[in-house]
Amino acid sequence: MNAAVLRYRVMAYVTGVVLVVLCFVGIPLQVAGHPAVANNVGVVHGILYIVYLVFAWILSRKLGLATKPTVIMLLAGTIPIMTFIVERWVTRRFINPALAAQPEPAWPVRP
Repeated sequence: MNAAVLRYRVMAYVTGVVLVVLCFVGIPLQVAGHPAVANNVGVVHGILYIVYLVFAWILSRKLGLATKPTVIMLLAGTIPIMTFIVERWVTRRFINPALAAQPEPAWPVRP
């Protein structure tokens, strides 16, 4: 569970940052006549969004989320800044309770 949470969180932040760069830097530069930034960052965002979808789906299945929270998680990567908001919401509402409910790992005691 911890690995799935870490992968989801990393991809949420990376996808969110790239989308913010695309929308607030790439698109204005494209309008100004420099389409290279928007094209390159758009391709990178598209690839990262697919990876984000996979990791978000895996986490939603591990958490046993209903359809509505799962769809919200998956669509968060399409709206600028929304991945940050949804990641915090999912962490507080679903991840923290699930991690708290997990039993502690048994550590061997050294003499």
